[in-house]
Amino acid sequence: MKRPSESPQLKMDKAAGSAQLRGLGPSLVDQDAWLEPYQGKLAWRESQFQKRLQELEERFGKGGLEQVSKAHRYFGFNRGEYLGQKGIWYREWAPGAKALFLIGDFNQWNRSAHPMKRDLQGNWSLFLPDSATGTDSAGGALSHESRVKVHVHTESLGPVDRIPAFIRRAVQEPSGDFNGQYWEPPHPYRFKNQTPHRKGGLRIYEAHVGMAQEEGKVGTFSEFTRLILPRIASLGYNAVQLMAIMEHPYYASFGYHVSNFFAVSSRFGTPEELKELVDVAHGLGLQVFLDLVHSHAVKNANEGLNLLDGTDHQYFHAGARGNHVAWDSLLFDYAKPEVLRFLLSNVRFWLEDYHFDGFRFDGVTSMLYRDHGLNRTFTSYDDYFGDNVDEDALIYMKLANRVAHATVNQITTIAEEVSGMPGTARPVKEGGLGFDYRLAMGAPDAWIKLLKEKREEDWSLGEIYGTLLNRRRTEKHVGYAESHDQALVGDVTLAFRLMDQEMYWKMAKAEPSVIIDRGIALHKLIRLITFSLAGDAWLNFMGNEFGHPEWIDFPREGNQNSFLHARRQWSLGDRTDLRYRGLLEFDRAMLKLDGYYGLYQQSEIAQLAVHEDQKQLVYRRGPLLFAFNFHPTQSCSELRIPAPEARDYRVILNTDDVLFEGHGRVKESVTYPWQRVPMYGQEQSVQIYLPNRSAQVLIGC
Repeated sequence: MKRPSESPQLKMDKAAGSAQLRGLGPSLVDQDAWLEPYQGKLAWRESQFQKRLQELEERFGKGGLEQVSKAHRYFGFNRGEYLGQKGIWYREWAPGAKALFLIGDFNQWNRSAHPMKRDLQGNWSLFLPDSATGTDSAGGALSHESRVKVHVHTESLGPVDRIPAFIRRAVQEPSGDFNGQYWEPPHPYRFKNQTPHRKGGLRIYEAHVGMAQEEGKVGTFSEFTRLILPRIASLGYNAVQLMAIMEHPYYASFGYHVSNFFAVSSRFGTPEELKELVDVAHGLGLQVFLDLVHSHAVKNANEGLNLLDGTDHQYFHAGARGNHVAWDSLLFDYAKPEVLRFLLSNVRFWLEDYHFDGFRFDGVTSMLYRDHGLNRTFTSYDDYFGDNVDEDALIYMKLANRVAHATVNQITTIAEEVSGMPGTARPVKEGGLGFDYRLAMGAPDAWIKLLKEKREEDWSLGEIYGTLLNRRRTEKHVGYAESHDQALVGDVTLAFRLMDQEMYWKMAKAEPSVIIDRGIALHKLIRLITFSLAGDAWLNFMGNEFGHPEWIDFPREGNQNSFLHARRQWSLGDRTDLRYRGLLEFDRAMLKLDGYYGLYQQSEIAQLAVHEDQKQLVYRRGPLLFAFNFHPTQSCSELRIPAPEARDYRVILNTDDVLFEGHGRVKESVTYPWQRVPMYGQEQSVQIYLPNRSAQVLIGC
């Protein structure tokens, strides 16, 4: 990373920023001296953040962000009163529209029976009393599961039918079209369990409800609750991250082209069934995170927000700036107060109504930069403070994190951010964006590059060690060896990259294979070294824990709408005659390094020894000692390694254990006596037996 030179302008900015930041307490500059020349810019960002807070309060009334983020209780369909009558208010912000009418099966889709009234801010409203009756074209009262849309008279498009922006549920009809649905069940789900307190660090199981069943179909919330949640909890994970929950019209988009931001994807089930899923997860000791997509939206006008009032600039940037060239989607205009109110209310809605415990914010890098970070290497700090930064999006992320952390005490927010923007995972009060974690996205990319470009014999353990530690140490990171990204069609899972088609024929225990032996051994080594070095938390995509063999490909025209690769073959990991079971058991044991020994509570990491020619690496994290032998053929019968403390060391995890489909060359729970033999700056050392392609984790007795 290139440090900026001290130009006269930078010196002026630094001095001004230092003056403005004085008295605000700890700041990003205190943690990173390379930020000193940008103190003026950081101070300016803080002033713009405060200015935006003031603007929102002036526009939407007193009460600060709490009031601003409750728009979903006003817009859309909400119970209320009018002139002493109880009923349902429907409100919509559509400043560019000429007229709005509520239509639905309650009024036989009559496009003129229920006109709405407009105020000076472009907000339209209509009250439907519970006392309304009748079956003629005038219609009666709304009822649970009524289909609804809003009929809009526009300047440029003429009359069009749209789905309300704040709709809580949208359903796809047999024709393929989507309708909004009024959701007010007579017996709403009542939560029974409190959010569990997390024990140890954060261990996330990333999951997609639709592809979570072994059968070739779209899975449901109820099936996931009954069949998958217990599996996740039994492995030792303490959080589940759900993808594709927000309604999206195209299943193969993996949920990233959202159409209805307040609606649960109806293809998986009902809102009540999702609430039950979250509640049951809490009862199992699992926190539940939502994959939140506020970085862009689907272009579809009939299903989404696009052209809702007839203009292309209601929720999004107009023209070319509103189009994401790589994702074929639309980009929010984060400078608009109404857009901020919509998105901030969406943050509060998922936390309060569904009891989610946190978010993984999708596409943060894309939001931060006007060019979305495409084809950029980010080699200089100048990249974080130039004209390419979308300051409005940056302010939005600060606002969103402030709302989230004020709404839920134990909230966890995670940024999918690859550029290295300073302060992404630091508190807003320090000048950061307010996320609790950022994804260590360089780790899986590094493994793919290494496996593609270098022979195993040519791997540099020093480079691997340095790459996995290459992150901002003042910010917490979620480490991972692979997620859903690495397995999408066009790529393959880590296991398949190591073993290829041999997995189809040689994974039975009765079928010896040197390719499978190598793949299983390296799969464990790669996951263990990444688990212990790449972050302060861990993420795994469902099925990768037992080496799921195939890529992910959703049903689409290009594969004849097949579900073959949009499912998870759990039986592979469960069968005792297949070697997948060993990888599953290894994952369970690896997670105990945090669950039992508090690995992620330990920030101190130190390399103790590295021998590139013999492919050996030894390091410590807290009280745990990690010893790796990546050599393809050479085992070490009396390998001397430095010991941090004068005590015997016991093996608590051995990748070569037969339970993990290893060769069992080391006795279970072996203890190595310490010797007063100095080594590499340590006063003592131990001698261990470390077979080839294996690793051991030791703890002092």
